[in-house]
Amino acid sequence: MTEESPPRKRRELQLVQLLPNFLTLSALCCGLTSMRFAVSGQVQAAVILIVLAALLDGLDGRVARLLSSESAIGAELDSLADFLSFGVAPGIILYFWTLNGLGGVGWGAVLVLAICCALRLARFNTSSKSPALEGKVWFKGVPSPAGALLALMPMYLQFFTDFRLPAVVVALWTVGIAVLMISRIPTWSFKSSTVYAENARYILVAFVVLAVLALNYPWFTLFLLGLVYLATLPFAFRHHRRQRPAKTES
Repeated sequence: MTEESPPRKRRELQLVQLLPNFLTLSALCCGLTSMRFAVSGQVQAAVILIVLAALLDGLDGRVARLLSSESAIGAELDSLADFLSFGVAPGIILYFWTLNGLGGVGWGAVLVLAICCALRLARFNTSSKSPALEGKVWFKGVPSPAGALLALMPMYLQFFTDFRLPAVVVALWTVGIAVLMISRIPTWSFKSSTVYAENARYILVAFVVLAVLALNYPWFTLFLLGLVYLATLPFAFRHHRRQRPAKTES
C-alpha cells in the first residue's frame, strides 16, 4: 500500500489584493469599447475611453505595490492590456476618423503604431527583469500610454478648434509617434520625480489649475499636455547625457 499524500493547503487571498487586476481588466475593457465607439462614429467617446484606460494603467501598478500584490501574471496581463488599449485601439480610432481615406497607406500607419507598441512593451518587459537596462528615473523611448495619447493629438485639435488636419499629415504624425515609442531617446519617469518640500505648494496649485482646465476645456488641456510632454524630450535627453559620465565613474 502506498501512503496517501497529505492534502495541499489552500492558499487564501484577500479580495483587496485583486484590485490591481480589476483595474487592469477595466483598462482592457475601455480599450475594447473604444474601438466599438470608433466603428460607430462616436470618436469623442472613443478617445475619452483611451484617456480613461491610461489613467487606470497608471494606477494598477502603484496599487499593486501598495498592497504588495505584485505577480508575474499581473505583469503579463498588464502588458496585454496595454498592447490592445494603447497599440491597437488608438490606431483603429484614427483609422475610422480619417486614415481610412488613404486606403492602404492609412492602414499601414495603423499597423506601424501597433507593431511599435508591441516592440516597446516587449523591450520594457525585458528591461524590467534586468535593472541595468532601464532604471527608475528614465525610460528608453516614449511609454505606450503616453504614445497613444500623443498619437491622438490631431483629434484633440479638431475637437476644440474644428480644424482637421489632412489625412496624410495624420498618418505621418502617427508613424512619427510610433518611432518615438521604439526609439532610445531617454524620457522621464515622472513617478520617480521629486520636488523640494518648499515647492510642494506650487505643485498643488498647478494641479488645481490643471483640473479646472480639464473640466472646462478637456480637449484643449489634453492637447496642451501633449505639447508640454513633447517639449520635455530635448531637456530629458540633455539631462540624461549630463548624468552618464557620473554614472560611468561611479
